[in-house]
Amino acid sequence: MAIRPVIVSFWQKLKKVLLILFVVQLLYIIFLKWIDPPITFIQLSDWVQGYGLKRDYVNLEEISPNARLAVIASEDQLFPDHNGFDWKSIKKAYEYNQRKPGRVRGGSTISQQVAKNVFLWNGRSWVRKALETYFTFMIETVWGKRRILEVYLNVAEMGKGVFGIEAASQKYFRKPAKKLSSNEAAMIAACLPNPKKYSVKPVSSRVKQRYPRIVVQMRYLKPDPDIQRLLKDEQEKSKGKK
Repeated sequence: MAIRPVIVSFWQKLKKVLLILFVVQLLYIIFLKWIDPPITFIQLSDWVQGYGLKRDYVNLEEISPNARLAVIASEDQLFPDHNGFDWKSIKKAYEYNQRKPGRVRGGSTISQQVAKNVFLWNGRSWVRKALETYFTFMIETVWGKRRILEVYLNVAEMGKGVFGIEAASQKYFRKPAKKLSSNEAAMIAACLPNPKKYSVKPVSSRVKQRYPRIVVQMRYLKPDPDIQRLLKDEQEKSKGKK
């Protein structure tokens, strides 16, 4: 039996499979521009580990501008301006990790975190990073900044088994995310680097130290026109154009 025809046949079948997978994932990304993502690998992992699963997806208009501003101030202050990647932060994180291999410092943008949270899993392998880069590019292209921010605020882990700002707001402050104050939003944002370790209530020392600095950054960033566009609801934007 000749080997070459077998290889050619295998390659043709593989190309068809890869093409189908590409089309399916592209349709899924487009689908998620309007529809909330179902359960994610990370949410399922928390549930399997016994942390439970609390989540309640809400529209961006149902989330306080304070919460939107707090996560930008805490996680990605250049969010409105970059194309999904903050190369300076990535370089700094890489250099830091090279100097101190026993510690790990991240340089991920909000867009990269959404790509990981929605489509992938926790981990630091090169395969996952490559997929994260691809999905980050795709959601920046297909979704746009407002949808990325909306999904982030709905899927980010904000406590053990607590996903999204609405679930976090109800758990920690017994109120909807629409009514979060600056301080309350900053406290939730302060736990984001490690929500299983940094507790909002009872407040951990890390959150207590970090959230006042986030409030200061929120005041600094708020007047920026690009930030303002993300803080305004669609109805307000429409009125402003009339």
